[in-house]
Amino acid sequence: MIGAAPRRIILHIDFDSFFASVEQQDHPEFRGKPLGVTASNGRTAIIAASREAKRLGIPNIYRTYDALRICPTMQFTRANFTRYWDISQKFVSICKDFSPFVEVFSIDELFMDVTKTNHLFGGTKRLIEHIKQRIQEEIGEYITVSVGVAHNKLLAKLASGLKKPNGVFLIQPSHVEQVYKIAKLTDMCGIGERIKIRLHAMGIYTLLQLRRAPLEALRAEFGNVEGHFLKNLGLWLDPSDVTSYTQSPEVKSVGRNYCLPQNEYDKRIVFQNIYELSEEIGIKLRRLKKKARTVGLSLRGTHELFGRRTYGFYANTGRDIFHAALYSLHVRIPSDGYVRQIGVWVANLRDDDTLSASMFDRGIKNPGLVRTVDSLNEKYGDHTIRNAYLLYAHKLTTVPNGFMADRYERKILAEKALAELATMK
Repeated sequence: MIGAAPRRIILHIDFDSFFASVEQQDHPEFRGKPLGVTASNGRTAIIAASREAKRLGIPNIYRTYDALRICPTMQFTRANFTRYWDISQKFVSICKDFSPFVEVFSIDELFMDVTKTNHLFGGTKRLIEHIKQRIQEEIGEYITVSVGVAHNKLLAKLASGLKKPNGVFLIQPSHVEQVYKIAKLTDMCGIGERIKIRLHAMGIYTLLQLRRAPLEALRAEFGNVEGHFLKNLGLWLDPSDVTSYTQSPEVKSVGRNYCLPQNEYDKRIVFQNIYELSEEIGIKLRRLKKKARTVGLSLRGTHELFGRRTYGFYANTGRDIFHAALYSLHVRIPSDGYVRQIGVWVANLRDDDTLSASMFDRGIKNPGLVRTVDSLNEKYGDHTIRNAYLLYAHKLTTVPNGFMADRYERKILAEKALAELATMK
């Protein structure tokens, strides 16, 4: 008789106050003090708060002057995403030594399936202790992680947030209902403030109420896909596997959001930043050997404008993406008011080598020149050589996306891992 398959053991490992902790690790003068990490371009908004700041009631996303009203001695430092990405890669490298099934969820968190490997390290508890020790030794003593343990990814992620910082929380199948009694709706990955408000309007205020909510009622309010997703959250169901980071993901889109250093009224500066973001996306597309057919643009500020358009040609240069982005907005940028945030993205991607040349193609007139510029920018830094239209414009810094939302960094990480494995054979 074949026995039942062992219940999965899934870990969700999440850095504690990641950006701030890295800054405190690198700069001892910040340790033990309330610290806010601000956008690298100097905007007056905190994008990450230290543990000390959070204890005072200062959340990750907050305005600096509001933080100073709560804590006049609060200190601030600019984000260094390149440094955070380096730490993230070291983190992944440590975890892969304990299981081949490591899935990167964002720049500061990952899932691990240790069902088949935990016994090699003396059990799950000892395995987690080993990982924490490696992080202390190889990354830094001021950087800690919280770990959630459960039989699926949904509950493991919930668990990691219930005993922060530097904690370990186990959710046994028989104890899920008790956990659902103490957890908030927004503790669940996938339920943000807007979803919470709509659930409240339905009379659903707790996870146990969500568990009892009729599927048809959820589908009527949220649609078929989102309704089923929320019902599964209530039933604590998640059959998804941990997908190894060595599996290069399919890249379906590439995008970049940028918050301007100040509320910008000058349309020329806004256009220059759109061009710079388009150049960055073009660089990523060419590195991925892809071209895009759909281009989108969003502008937020006094007015909120959004547009997208699918064209009859594929593009992977900043110039073409820039012009396509401007055409995607069906309304003109208003002369009154300011722009605060810009987003440019492309989708409907195809591999470059699968596209045949068209007589109507707007493509690169001198691909050799573009390759030369790319090689120089790769050597000396992105945006070192750029279009003359950007003369005297503020130079952006290409940094990893915190959530790796466009999958670009994930693909690079996978390719690097595969190359390392090849050298070991």
